Amino acid sequence: MQRTVGFIYAHPDDETFGCSFLIRQISDEGAAAVLLTATQGEAGKSGRLGSMTPEQLAAIREQELQRAGEILGIAEIEHLRMGDGKLREMKQEVLVDHIVAFLNKHQAEVVVTFPADGISGHPDHIAIHHAVNKAVFSGACRFVQKLYYNLMGLPDAKAAGAAVLELKGEGQQEVKAKALAAHDSQILSIERVFGKLDDGPPWHFAPELFQLVWERGSFHPAKQEHSIFDDLA
Repeated sequence: MQRTVGFIYAHPDDETFGCSFLIRQISDEGAAAVLLTATQGEAGKSGRLGSMTPEQLAAIREQELQRAGEILGIAEIEHLRMGDGKLREMKQEVLVDHIVAFLNKHQAEVVVTFPADGISGHPDHIAIHHAVNKAVFSGACRFVQKLYYNLMGLPDAKAAGAAVLELKGEGQQEVKAKALAAHDSQILSIERVFGKLDDGPPWHFAPELFQLVWERGSFHPAKQEHSIFDDLA
């Protein structure tokens, strides 16, 4: 049976920033990574591509996500096309229902999304965090066994005994660089976080961290893991 991991994010590029190593690893192992993106990122900036309308940027960012997904090996990408910057204004139940339907459709056993602070504090990220929690914890996602948050550094998590996977991206640095570069409209943001991509190789991407926060009804299980697929039924 093919394992499936569902990634739930707010904007095109969220998955590439924090999960490139994991997504590529999942694909290389013969499992399926599927992605649900809530908005098209039309409220963002267009970087060096110059001025454009929100509609033009939305179309470009969907194309960029498609290219990045092909590089990372994402099996399927679905777009909700909700308003960028407006997720917290929506009825949460609507977003939750979409997430439940997506995870059930793909029979995802593992889910990955934002932590409570949305990593950057972006309201859309935080709205996704809460909606995913509600979807998974409700029991409506029939196949989901584990929920992870992707982190940008959490030094105290391991010390506290929390299960945190650390992926250093051995052999995958170039893959992440190419996937990031595919998001051409967002290159200025990418350079602020990762530096200029054309300065590599070698690139020096920080490890990607994934904290197990829920497993079959148990919250924050203290255990050591080697893979997100550990202990699946």
